[in-house]
Amino acid sequence: MADAVNDSIKINPKSISIVSGLSLLYLFISYLLLGFKSDQLVLVGIFNVLFYASVVTRKFILGFSIFIVYWIIFDYMKAFPNYYYKDVAIGGLYNLEKSIFGIRHNNALLTPNEYLLLKSNTVMDIFAGAFYLCWIPVPLGFAAYLFFKNKEQFLYFSLTFVVVNLLGFVVYYAYPAAPPWYIQVHGFNFHPLTQGNTAGLARFDKYFNVTIFKSIYAKGSNVFAAMPSLHSSYPVIVVYYGIKNKLGFINLFFITVTVGIWFTAVYASHHYILDVLAGILCATLGILLFNIILASSNLLKRSLLRYEKIIQ
Repeated sequence: MADAVNDSIKINPKSISIVSGLSLLYLFISYLLLGFKSDQLVLVGIFNVLFYASVVTRKFILGFSIFIVYWIIFDYMKAFPNYYYKDVAIGGLYNLEKSIFGIRHNNALLTPNEYLLLKSNTVMDIFAGAFYLCWIPVPLGFAAYLFFKNKEQFLYFSLTFVVVNLLGFVVYYAYPAAPPWYIQVHGFNFHPLTQGNTAGLARFDKYFNVTIFKSIYAKGSNVFAAMPSLHSSYPVIVVYYGIKNKLGFINLFFITVTVGIWFTAVYASHHYILDVLAGILCATLGILLFNIILASSNLLKRSLLRYEKIIQ
């Protein structure tokens, strides 16, 4: 059995044809749905280079293929905007946020986003930007650590990440929602072709004379996907698996980053507090759902065991 698994990841005509076929299929479907983008070639290039470079890199990219599948699904959402299927929540969500979390300031009731916008300063801008830059590197860095330390936990973490995202995507289509910055820029009118906006994170870019967040938000799949805040979900998954793997003081870092990301989501006007709470709930439900499926499905356990042997 072990030999058969090892043979399945060797470079041979079969593996070459599979990798080449999947690469071409991805480029073809991407072109049909989204048109040509250089990012597509970069993704295919990275996968092929790592697959053919060595046994270690081959196992690494096969393991991280779980995240690649997630990225492709996320990218393809651009072809199916959620506002085609449901009306976008703009004023309703704004007023609900204000009614629950509104802050009285100068005889006016403000949302936390509006209040923090008035109180913004350079120090907070720098810390906020630094925390928000962690929302992908920290989960991926933690995943890389688990890949080399504990393959089983790596697979559990990766699949939990995907489950949480899929739950979030379902809500995106069931309840399209405009972010706080949308109202600050466009008011309460719906503009379907609105492009991504760095909002408060633009102050970080401006201070350091960079375009980090501008380039990130230019690639967004849909600006009307504020509920739930998956930015707020990801660090919850990291903290859960960090505690589960008994990482000690490193978990303090994870918890600090988590709280920092939650704060920044509101401070930078990318999410309401309601979005953040929905993101936390989404992560919690995703973790519970994956654990329930894992405990009740022998097929999943066997599949993951085989996957683990492939990348071992």
